[in-house]
This record gives sequence, structure tokens and C-alpha cells, in this order.
Amino acid sequence: MIERGIPLNEMIYAGKMPILALRGLTVFPDQTVHFDVGRSKSVLALEAAMKQDQTLLLIPQKDLMVDDPRLADLYSVGTVARVKQVLKNQGENLRVLVTGISRGKITEVSQTEPYMAGMVESLPTPETGDPVRAHAMRREANALYGLYVQLCEQPAQAVQLRMMTSESSGFVADAIAQNSGIDFADKAKLLCQLNPNKRLEMTLRLLRQEVEMLRLESDIQEKTKAALDQNQKDYYLREQMKVIREELGEGDEEAEFDDYAKKIQGLHLEKDSESKLLKDVERLKKQPFGSAEGAVLRNYLDVVLELPWGKRTKERIDVAAARKILEHDHFGMEKVKERILQTIAVRQLAPAMPPQILCLVGPPGVGKTSISYSIARSLNRKMARISLGGVHDESDIRGHRKTYIGAMPGRIMTALTQAGSSNPVLLLDEIDKMGADYRGDPSAALLEVLDAEQNHAYRDHYLEIPYDLSDVLFITTANTLDTIPRPLLDRMEIIELGSYTDEEKVMIAKNHLIPKALAKHGLKKSSLRITDDAIREIISCYTRESGVRNLERAFGEICRKAAMDVITREEPKKITVTGRNLEAYLGVRKFLPDRLPCRDQVGLVTGLAWTSVGGETLEVEVNVMDGSGKLELTGNLGDVMKESAHAALSYIRANAKTLGVAPDFYKNKDIHVHFPEGAVPKDGPSAGVTVCTAIVSALTGATVRRDVAMTGEISLRGRVMRIGGLKEKTMAALRHGIRTVIIPRDNERDLEEIDQTVRRQLNFVSAETVETVLNTALNRRSEVPPTILGELPGDVKPKTIQPELRQ
Repeated sequence: MIERGIPLNEMIYAGKMPILALRGLTVFPDQTVHFDVGRSKSVLALEAAMKQDQTLLLIPQKDLMVDDPRLADLYSVGTVARVKQVLKNQGENLRVLVTGISRGKITEVSQTEPYMAGMVESLPTPETGDPVRAHAMRREANALYGLYVQLCEQPAQAVQLRMMTSESSGFVADAIAQNSGIDFADKAKLLCQLNPNKRLEMTLRLLRQEVEMLRLESDIQEKTKAALDQNQKDYYLREQMKVIREELGEGDEEAEFDDYAKKIQGLHLEKDSESKLLKDVERLKKQPFGSAEGAVLRNYLDVVLELPWGKRTKERIDVAAARKILEHDHFGMEKVKERILQTIAVRQLAPAMPPQILCLVGPPGVGKTSISYSIARSLNRKMARISLGGVHDESDIRGHRKTYIGAMPGRIMTALTQAGSSNPVLLLDEIDKMGADYRGDPSAALLEVLDAEQNHAYRDHYLEIPYDLSDVLFITTANTLDTIPRPLLDRMEIIELGSYTDEEKVMIAKNHLIPKALAKHGLKKSSLRITDDAIREIISCYTRESGVRNLERAFGEICRKAAMDVITREEPKKITVTGRNLEAYLGVRKFLPDRLPCRDQVGLVTGLAWTSVGGETLEVEVNVMDGSGKLELTGNLGDVMKESAHAALSYIRANAKTLGVAPDFYKNKDIHVHFPEGAVPKDGPSAGVTVCTAIVSALTGATVRRDVAMTGEISLRGRVMRIGGLKEKTMAALRHGIRTVIIPRDNERDLEEIDQTVRRQLNFVSAETVETVLNTALNRRSEVPPTILGELPGDVKPKTIQPELRQ
């Protein structure tokens, strides 16, 4: 029975009552709880309690899976509770509202069927310890529970007010345990703990764990929510884009990824390269549609797959067929043709040998680029051209890192893609005109490309995987070797292309340029004829050059005017261009024919010079005047040419008596040396003998033969030293009407490189000392006969100049 006049949570109860086992639920004293009842024994126990005084023992069971618990399956302490309300739910379940009265334990089980009942005894609450400590714990418990409610995002509960005003540690602990998410097992332990202070300490520890758990859950939920929101947004947009792409007929992305993977596997690359590309495909799959990184990866994979991995053209290894093609496309160029045919012959005997790197050096317009195309055609290889003129960034050769905006592969990889073959002929045009700045030196980047020992695993910065360039035939072109770095020059085989002779230009014009111009302008051979004398007149008076570029332009101008005549005439008539009517088509002659002076003169000597566009004659004039021994040099001269003039003067002063010059001329005579065409810069040592001959002529009064030209560097001892550009210089001499050319003895072997037409029309005098030059050029009796190199080809034997050879 219940003792009257005692507070509810302090009532002492003893007697027989129904026992209801709770599964996963704990009810604490002085707490109102509602729960569902569904098991038949529980329903019967509840009905029995309602028939009596509405009290029963609510005790939690240990194992939630046990459907019919016995005494051993229950905890030792439960709660004596009073039933406030019973509602019937759908089915046989009941909704029960109860209020806990006190803790209780079973002293004896009187029955187990049809429901469990027995003797129950209320458990007294022991006396508390230090009241100050208890108060502090209650304050901490209230604050911690307020934080807990805030983290749970629940509205303030009425029990919080009771907790804040309560002075019972047991009540605060029970209220927190009943209204928090503490685990069921821990709640059962709290129910079994009778000491209020210890129970509150346990509750604080468990509540702190719950608060930390809620904080972690809150962080996780926020991050998850943000990720879910973004993912949902991405998913929604992706689905929209998918529908749009399907409407546009752009296909499915998955099919695109599978296509990338199949193409990469079909290339049969090295394991590392294939693995890297497949990883990039996997990365692309994870990118949202339209993302910047996805666009970079797509572009990168497209560039890689466009490269001609393993694609090769079948090379033609036939010397006779290659010779036929080269001869058909170009006239002359025997050295280049022979070198290419040698390469083909070696490839036929040793196919595994890597091709050599050729560098074609020569003046503009001699056919360096066009011969490269003929080489590709003769070898049956694809052709790609890279213009290096003005390139000053290393990235142009090696490419940019693909992380940069607008990155692209280098010119080498781009050319291979354009060629569509891994063994093309790659023409590096104008390699001598590359520059360098703060962005790097492109010539240094070419060192790996043009090295047969390294280019089998060439790495472009954009590709990041090795590519084999060992099968590529590299051909470079240049106008001069002076600006090419030495390490780069060392990797190439130099083949020099000299200037064309006039006869070679005539043959090129007749066989190549005129038919090409006629076809280009829609004319037939029957409608326009250009005679040989007109061709020679154009070469000598309109296009004085080393190559044939301006000559081709001149034929184009003739064809345009001829086409106008054909269209405007009522009766078509064949047009013939001759030397007489040439001015009607090309205008006034730009260059007058070279004419020798009408007589031999004192102090006027013809020298020979080399320029980037071929050879030129160079006149040297000397005047001697009374004065104080000054030497005046004019004509826009460089330092090297000035030094040569001083060296010549020093030689004359040292050998004045032998040369027949007054010994004190340097005291009372001023010498003025002038090179005409003062607007043209001039430099180089090869005019040394020319200046020396002109000064000696002016000082002695001896005339200089007008049909003699000379070239050579002079030393202080009077030696005639070796020079360069002999082929171009001799052709300039022939155009000028010269008949005798004086050359250094060391240049005799270079005569084999000179065209046979030029050799037959010129007499070559080999000079080792200045005495030989003076005896040949000056109109005076020579004590030491000079040496003439005859006109016979091959091994030329010297012979003595006879007096009748002089004119």
C-alpha cells in the first residue's frame, strides 16, 4: 500500500503488483513517459493494474530479443509507476502514459502466467554527502543539458525548469537520463544506482559523451548537407545537360570515355605511357560536365591520340628511282643529290641505321627548301615544314605544360601530327634565324631533337610521355653558319649549296621556271615563247642574284602582260619575247652589263667579294698625294678590312726597295684608299692583296691589267693566305668580263668545286706571295714567273705565264 502524506518520489511501497518487462526502454521515478504495449503478457499485466490501484512495476529486460522474459532476464531494479492513460492503437497495441513513483525491486515472483506478478519493495534513497559539491554538480548538469538541448535543435522542455529549481541531485540525474539519448544499457545502470551524487556523476560523464557526439554529428551533417546540396545541384544540372546533349545528338559521355580507353589500348604504347593515359581518362570521368579541368583533359587526350603512334609510310629504297626524281625536279645540286643517294644506299644495306641530319647552307633562292620536298618524294615519305625564323621561345619547340591556359604541344609534335606519319621528312627551315630571350633558347631545345642518341625518347612538355623521333629524317636550311650555336652545328652534316652560274640559270628557266609560270597563268606554249637571248638578258640585267627567285618573278610579270595581250587582241597571235622587246615587258634594265675599263689604269684594281646573295666584284682606287704620310681609308669599311690595308702598307714600307717604291714615301706622301659604293658596308680580310697591288701601282706609276681580278689575305711577310667563297667570287669575275683570277695557293683544292663552265673560261693564277700577284697584275717585266692553273679538269699542273697572255 502507499503511505499517504509523503511526496511521490519519496513514497515507500511494498506489496504484490503486476510486473511489466520493458524492451529497450527505461522509466525513471518522477518522470512521465508514454510507450506502446504489444506483447500479450504485457497487455494482461496492464489490464490487471488498471483493475487494481493502477500501479505496477516497470522493469527493463537485459536481452531485447527475448520475447517471454523470466526473472533472470530482468535487471535487478525497476520503477514503480502509476498508469495515467491507456489508449488503443491500430491492431492490438495499446498506448500507455505512466508516471514513475520510486525505484523498486522484486522480492518474490508469485506468478508468471497469464502475466508476471510478485512482491515488490520500494528502494529508499540514501543520504547525500557534501551539499556544496552536489549543488555544483547540479549547476553543471543543468548547463550541460541546456547545451545538449541546443545541439539537438529541440525547443526548451518543461522539465528543464523543474531541474533548475530542484535541489535533488537524484531528480536532476533521473530527468537527464529520461530525456536524453543516453544508451539503454547505460540508463539501466543509472536506474540501478541508488546514490544520488554518484548517479549524477555518472549522468554528467555520459551526457558529456553525448554532447561531443552531437557536435561531431552536427559537423558531419553540415558537411554532408553541403556536399549533398552540391551533388544534387550537379546531378540536376548534369541531367539537364544530358537531356540537352541527347536532343543535340551529341551522344553519351560513357561511350566517349570507353572510346578514349579503347583508342589508348589500341596504340600499344609502353606500359608506363598507357597507364598514365588511362589514369587521365579515369580523372576525366570524375569531372563535372563543362568543367575547366575536364576541357583540359579532353584536349590533351585528343592531341595525344592524333599523333601518328606507330604509323609509318613504306620507304622507297631504290637508288635509281630516287635519282630519276631528283634529276627531274632540280638542275645541278650534284653534291646534295649524291649525298641523298648515298643515304638511300646505306638504308638499303643497313635498314636499322638512323638517318643522318642534313644542313643545307646557301644563299637565298638556290632551292634549299624545294630540294627537301624532292627528297621526301624520292624516299616516299611524308613531308612537314617548320619555319624557325624569328622563333625565340623554348616552348615553341618543347611545348607548354598543359596546366597553363592555352597550352599546346611544341612545333615538332604539331608537325608530326600534320604529317600523319612517324617517319616523315621534317624540314627545319631558317635554323640560322632563331633568337633567344628570357623565355629560353630554342636552339638549346633542338639539341635533344637533333641528337640520334637521345631523340628515341623525346619528351614534349605538353605530352609528358616519350615519343620516338629516331625514324624522322631531319633536314635543316640556313643562309649562313655564323649564327648557329656550335653544339647544334656539331649534330648536323653540312652541305653547302653555291650560287647558280648563268648557264645553270638558263637551263633551270627553260626546264622548270617558264613551264611553271605558263601553267600558273593559264598560258600555253603555243601562245608565249621566251627566247634564250631574252632569258640571258633577264639574268644579267634584271635579276642579278645567287638563286632564281627574282628570275621566277620576272617570268611571272612577263606572263601577266602576255595574258593581257592575249585577252585584248581580236586575233590571238603567238607572243615572242626577245632581248630587243624585253623592256616592253620588264621595263628599263636595272643593271647595266659589266664592262671592263677601256684601258689599264694606275691605282685601279678589281677585287672579288663574297656576300650572302653571291659573289661581287669590288674595285679599289688609290690616289697618292704630297703630304705627311697619312693613310686615309674610305668606303664604309669594317675593322678587319682597315687592318688589312694597314698590313699591306706595312709590307710595302718594309719592302720598298724591292718593289721599286721610294723609301721615304711614308714621310712625304699621303695615300687615300677608296672602295666605291660607300653606302654598302664592307668588311673581311680577302681584299688585302687587292689593296697592296693598288698602292704599289699608285706609288710606282705602273698600270694594272684591267682583265685581272684577285682575292686573298695578306700577311706582314707578304704571304697570300686562304680565303672563302671562291666559287661565288669566280662567277662574279666571269660576269664582269675578267679573264684571269689570282687566288691563294692554299685555295687550289677548291677549284674542284667550281663549275666546269667557269673553269674553262677563266685562267687561275696560284699565288703564294705578293710578288707573284704583282708580277701578274702590274704591267712590268716579271723576274719570277707566276703559276697558272690551266683549264683542264681534274689534277691541274702549273705552267708559266707567257708574255703574250697579257693584254
